[in-house]
Amino acid sequence: MGTALIYDEEMTKYKLLWVDPACKIEVPERLTVSHEALVRNGLADRCVSVPVREATDADILLVHSEEYLEAVKKTPYMTLEDLKEFTLQYGDVYFHPNIYHCAKLAAGAALQLVDSVMTGKVRNGMALVRPPGHHSMHSAANGFCVFNNVAIAAKYAKQKYGLQRVLIVDWDVHHGQGVQYSFEDDPSVLYFSWHRYEHQKFWPQLRESDYDSVGKEKGAGFNINVPWNKVGMQNSDYLAVFSHVLLPVAYEFCPDLVLVCAGFDSAIGDPEGEMCATPDIFAHLTHLLMNLAGGKLCAVLEGGYNLTSLAQSVCQTVHTLLGDPAPRPANIDGPCKSALESLHCVRSAHKKYWSCLKCAADLPNFELSTKRIKLAEEKLEEGEEAISTKEEEWPEPPKRVAPPVRTALVVPDDVSCPDGCKRFSSSDNLSPLIANNLRENILKDPDDSDALSTFSSLISLVEEMKKDEICSGLALVHDVSMSTMRVIQHATTALSNRYNPIETHY
Repeated sequence: MGTALIYDEEMTKYKLLWVDPACKIEVPERLTVSHEALVRNGLADRCVSVPVREATDADILLVHSEEYLEAVKKTPYMTLEDLKEFTLQYGDVYFHPNIYHCAKLAAGAALQLVDSVMTGKVRNGMALVRPPGHHSMHSAANGFCVFNNVAIAAKYAKQKYGLQRVLIVDWDVHHGQGVQYSFEDDPSVLYFSWHRYEHQKFWPQLRESDYDSVGKEKGAGFNINVPWNKVGMQNSDYLAVFSHVLLPVAYEFCPDLVLVCAGFDSAIGDPEGEMCATPDIFAHLTHLLMNLAGGKLCAVLEGGYNLTSLAQSVCQTVHTLLGDPAPRPANIDGPCKSALESLHCVRSAHKKYWSCLKCAADLPNFELSTKRIKLAEEKLEEGEEAISTKEEEWPEPPKRVAPPVRTALVVPDDVSCPDGCKRFSSSDNLSPLIANNLRENILKDPDDSDALSTFSSLISLVEEMKKDEICSGLALVHDVSMSTMRVIQHATTALSNRYNPIETHY
């Protein structure tokens, strides 16, 4: 099984036709630069290409009202003035004669991805779609979104495949209120969203985007909001929330399918998010989610308005879906005070719903530090704005290598090798210097050819992993402690040699 990639150039064929400062950042290039980056990095060729299809009326009506659907159906025939007037009834969105067609393709792409994953055609995948979807509500377009692609996909998966539990992870920098409203009373869907909030001062400025909106009735506890109450959140903040909120709850929930509202406006350089998390963090977030639901993960593009960080983040996500080793985490120095406060509040609000959080501390009895700062900022004279001229800069994400061998096994000849693994034995390629050291200093019996072969293969395996020829390995040995110690000894000695190549250790 592989990784699906769903993309169709047709979804680039609409744009803003009038002046609207709020909507000008949602451009067709968002899709083209993402796909071109995947092609340029050789990732598109490694994926299973899945064609898009239009969502049917029945698909769309799983989430949206018939009245709203019928209204959107009329947009292809509207004049420019009619489109402007139609748009005014909704918030921060625009319509175009081709947007209804594109919106059906976007929702249909999400459904194609679900079908591909659930039928076993692929293990996971990503859909590059436009328009995005997570703000769209039952009877309203909102925030560049026409149909709620991921919400439709979740209802479709439950209906068609009888899924009992679906996890939706929304790492877009905006709150996906449309997804929350769709499932806030439904205990079969766990919705997690982190989002820039700033104590309700950031769009969509909803009270129900805060940490204490936990769901309603039977769905209480199944809606998790993590509000970012300041900008500039970094890799450490994102990982802290995953580690201390999302993952414990997700494992307890035990989903049958993971859907990701993959918005990359939460990456550095984005004009909407103003966050400082680098694109490589999405490699790690994706990797952490892939252990859930037997690896059944569908990522569907949402926001992302810095074309450079967007393309880089999409590539990092797809690299990980393909199984490429993640880069070493960068800029990890602990979460900031504001992130810790939000984390504290979320854990406290949900402690009565999840056993993994039952020992969480109670809600803080102090005013949040960022709220005091925000109130101070509001005292600026009317019309005065804090202007930042600094442009964010970040390094190119490290090049990621796909080792030709995913998993190598060092096992005796009479032990069968599982499918997908490769038997490994490279004692013949071992340096005579290392082989002599094994005989003289490690083996109890220098003539024990079996032990020499095992240790030699282990060390050769490590060497091949260092050269990115093998991703991971598994060894069946008689003495685990001894084998582990010798491999560590070899690895640390090799590291010393790298910095002092003249010194001899054998």
